[in-house]
Parts: sequence; C-alpha cells; structure tokens
Amino acid sequence: LLASLPLLVVPALGADEEVDDDLLYDRVNRRLITDRDLGARQLQVKVEDGVVTVSGFVESEKMQKKVDKLVKKEKGVKKVVNETKIRPYL
Repeated sequence: LLASLPLLVVPALGADEEVDDDLLYDRVNRRLITDRDLGARQLQVKVEDGVVTVSGFVESEKMQKKVDKLVKKEKGVKKVVNETKIRPYL
C-alpha cells in the first residue's frame, strides 16, 4: 500500500492532458524572462487554449527562432504564434 502512494501523490502529466492557460502563461513568461539573451526584451505573452502568442521586439532572426524554441519546450503548448518584429539596436 505504501509503495503505491507516490504514484497517487505525483501523477504524471500525459501528452494529451490539458494545461491551464494561466499556468502555461506563467511558465512560458518565466522561461523567456530568465533566458540570458531574451530576458531584457519587452516581450508580451498571450495564451488561449494552449496556443501561445509572443509579440514584441527582438534584434535578429536568430532571436525570433530562439523565442519559438523556448516556447515549444514548455509542456502543454499546442502551437506558437511568433509575432515578434526585428528591430536592431542602433
């Protein structure tokens, strides 16, 4: 009986399980903010039914791709809509 207790306390998040949009927003936002390359950027995150939309400015196409990569890593993301614009620093 005690051996099965940890399975009841910590259920695994299956691939088909829905993640609450608010929780997903927090996780994605934290991931972007704590990234050393993107953290200083003013990026806006919106989540609706697992679809994450990121907008704001980055300085290169490489940073746009990094936004996609970081957001896709988060469990529960169904789709990434990257609306960031490239605005190089002068």
